[in-house]
Amino acid sequence: MKHTVRTSWKQDMAFEADINGHHLMMDAPDEAGGKNRGPRPKPLMLASLAGCTGMDVIGILKKMRVEFTGFDILIEADATEEPPKHYKKMKVIYEFTGKDLPEDKLKKAVELSREKYCGVSYIYKQVINMEYDVRIKEDN
Repeated sequence: MKHTVRTSWKQDMAFEADINGHHLMMDAPDEAGGKNRGPRPKPLMLASLAGCTGMDVIGILKKMRVEFTGFDILIEADATEEPPKHYKKMKVIYEFTGKDLPEDKLKKAVELSREKYCGVSYIYKQVINMEYDVRIKEDN
């Protein structure tokens, strides 16, 4: 399977990517010559990871018949100070909300995504120190 993304320079530091027919503007902040019209590229790496693993986890939990009322993924990333600035460490925090959620099934779904299904996670963990945490919030 081949994926292609066309990214076109718009002006100043702005680039627009066409991803499966969806347009995404990336830009730099004012102090770096941009106009802050979109996110920076590196944080999009975090969003890509969250989307990839999140879709896996949702699919796995549906098959396990686990019902929940909320699911958030928080990714904290530490970048180097010197160029080329890159992420050296990431912590992926899976936050589930629901009533009497089965912690073992939640952790199993996260592990399956992390170890078997999420291609973004697979690539990142080759070069970035990755940590994971599962948190459960009880519904009232």
